[in-house]
Amino acid sequence: MRFLIYGFMGLLVSPSLWAQEPEDTALAPDDFQNHYYESLKQKGIENYDKALDELNQCEKIQPNNAVVYFEKGKNYYFMKRYNEAFDQFKKVTEMDDKNRWAWAGMYDVCYDTKDYNRAIAIVQKLIEFKADYKEDLCSLYMLTKQYDKALDLINDLNATVGKSDKRELYMAQILQDAKYQGPEKNDLVDKIKKFPKDESNYIALIYLYSQSNQEEKALEVARQLEKEIPNSEWAQVSLFKYHLNGNNGEQAVKSMNIVLASDKIDKKIKHRMLNEFLIFTKTNPQFESDLDKAIGYFDEDKEVNVAKEIGKFYQAKKEWAKAVKYYEMHQKSHSDDMEGILLLLQAYTESLQFEKLGRLSTELIELFPTQPQLYYYNGLALNQLRQYKLAKNTLEAGLDFIVDDLVLEINFNLQLGEAYAGLGDAKKKNEYFEKASQLLEKTKKK
Repeated sequence: MRFLIYGFMGLLVSPSLWAQEPEDTALAPDDFQNHYYESLKQKGIENYDKALDELNQCEKIQPNNAVVYFEKGKNYYFMKRYNEAFDQFKKVTEMDDKNRWAWAGMYDVCYDTKDYNRAIAIVQKLIEFKADYKEDLCSLYMLTKQYDKALDLINDLNATVGKSDKRELYMAQILQDAKYQGPEKNDLVDKIKKFPKDESNYIALIYLYSQSNQEEKALEVARQLEKEIPNSEWAQVSLFKYHLNGNNGEQAVKSMNIVLASDKIDKKIKHRMLNEFLIFTKTNPQFESDLDKAIGYFDEDKEVNVAKEIGKFYQAKKEWAKAVKYYEMHQKSHSDDMEGILLLLQAYTESLQFEKLGRLSTELIELFPTQPQLYYYNGLALNQLRQYKLAKNTLEAGLDFIVDDLVLEINFNLQLGEAYAGLGDAKKKNEYFEKASQLLEKTKKK
């Protein structure tokens, strides 16, 4: 979280900053203001060079005016002339150590140039003005790998302002280093004794034990968490794994559904659980209906199409009926996903469901009239259903849309040969089979 200075215009201008020495002419303040406001105008239209020219005129009139140096710093910053920007902001702080905006300007420069070590000292100054900058300091300690300082600050912030997702991630990153695991484990055990109703300490300790492959200890903590906080959703994450390992499907389903319905638990954990349950159902098919219900929790997931991925899982094992089931489930909510469409059509083909293949491919050609694969699957289905004339017409129409796809072109010619064979035209049949053979030879040479 950085408090950027971009929108800060003339707020620093105060009557005291316009004061002139007695010998100044009466017109000097007007000259200053004219140049100053012209600089703001030029900056507003991103004409930063011109703005700087105007500010240089201001500096000649009032060489000790901090506003001028601040504005020059902003213009240099926008031009990405970072060294000059930093110098101008620094001049302001030398004139007025309490000018928070100038310190913020220096911080912006350091952050954009990835000079994180230099930024730390500046942010420590900014904390004097606004305690929220402690969050920035925590991030800077992480970026510079000063984990001891980061850990102290994380614990301080957790105690004073409460925990945050970002700091929890930082804590997890730090605790991947074995150096910090022992002391942190002891600290968490003590905290659990003192604050048995604070769920976050159990979660952190479960994570630590899991990281060091101490699954029994992690499970022990999960059970303790469930006992102290019976409605804890996090306890179910570890208990789910325990139930699966014990082949207790009913209890595993109960834990999984609690986790999947939770808004607190990260999606990555949910995906991992679903994948583990999928593998479990492979040898325990009586729980497939529970798997189907679990997939429903991911309907709004824009990152992973869960039903499609499960379909691929079964396709890889050549369990085509199950692959069809999950591809159909995916298609209901993702009707324009071409990859999903083609996977479903191939699964229909492999499972010999030619009526479904013909019906769906016919509908899809109307929606996607330039997709040659749809014409191929439609022609294949019509051939299998002995509707040879319709197959020929569909395949000939689809040929026009093939671009640089030899394999697809081979398959089109084979299906056209089948169609003409069904129509009793041996000459055309041989012609298309021969063309498919020639194309096949081309693929071997590549």
